[in-house]
Amino acid sequence: MKICFATNNPNKIMEVKAALGERFEIVSLQDIGCLDELPETGDTLEHNAFQKAKYVKENFGVDCFADDTGLEVDALEGEPGVFSGRYAGEPRSDERNIDLLLKNLGDSSIRTARFKTVIALLLSGEEYKFEGVAEGEILYERTGSAGFGYDPIFLPKGYTRSFAELNLIEKNAISHRGKAVSELVAFLSHI
Repeated sequence: MKICFATNNPNKIMEVKAALGERFEIVSLQDIGCLDELPETGDTLEHNAFQKAKYVKENFGVDCFADDTGLEVDALEGEPGVFSGRYAGEPRSDERNIDLLLKNLGDSSIRTARFKTVIALLLSGEEYKFEGVAEGEILYERTGSAGFGYDPIFLPKGYTRSFAELNLIEKNAISHRGKAVSELVAFLSHI
């Protein structure tokens, strides 16, 4: 089955392809000729995910799925949340986002946080939603060089290594996106 993953993030595509394996051919926005910046104006992860998927379906006519992910930090009342990718403003920068988050968190001892992913799937005229959550805490400094986004400062619950210190297989087994993709794969496997 061929399906478009509506993202411009090559790291996300790599993670999803690794999780889906050989059963599905994942094509990127570039593969379908979409060079547009996808809309992300919602105030929830679900709204943004469906907004992106619908844009691709309406403008390029292909079945697709899109995700939106947010990091919710308890001490910051859920920030950066839906604004995680653009927390430090434009142009988007993982490094600046991390710097701002660590600055805003300061030396607070309340470090609990969670990543949430919502995947919106548009398939054969129907809409489906899949979710994944990874609980953990925010480290005081970056560790590791793998992954992307906030991975160097996110310590998943029950682990002693950050997401950026895990290999792709380890991360996909426990991550928010890995859990949401597992739901997506289970669904696609039964159609």
